[in-house]
Amino acid sequence: MPEPKLEIQMLHDRVLVRLTPEEGERRSTGGIVIPATAQVAKRLAWGDVHGVGTSARTVRVGDRVLFNPEDQLEVEVHGQAYLVMRERDVHAVATERSTEHGTGLYL
Repeated sequence: MPEPKLEIQMLHDRVLVRLTPEEGERRSTGGIVIPATAQVAKRLAWGDVHGVGTSARTVRVGDRVLFNPEDQLEVEVHGQAYLVMRERDVHAVATERSTEHGTGLYL
């Protein structure tokens, strides 16, 4: 008998994020190639929001968020790895919604 599929609802200020795949090697602004295996200082990561709790105020499903992946909890849903974090652990949000407090930076 197949297992029934259940809808996941995040609670309170929790955010469900799927890591954006790394692009591999990067280039510095001076043109130096930095291999994907190079260890720099702690590196923040971008991820796509797939679920938010009812108390989340600034993050919405579909946003891209910047966070520290080392401090988060990982969960697997239908073979896909996701991270669960509090909204306060998000450092930045990239969204298509217009905001009054934008920095003027674009991805």
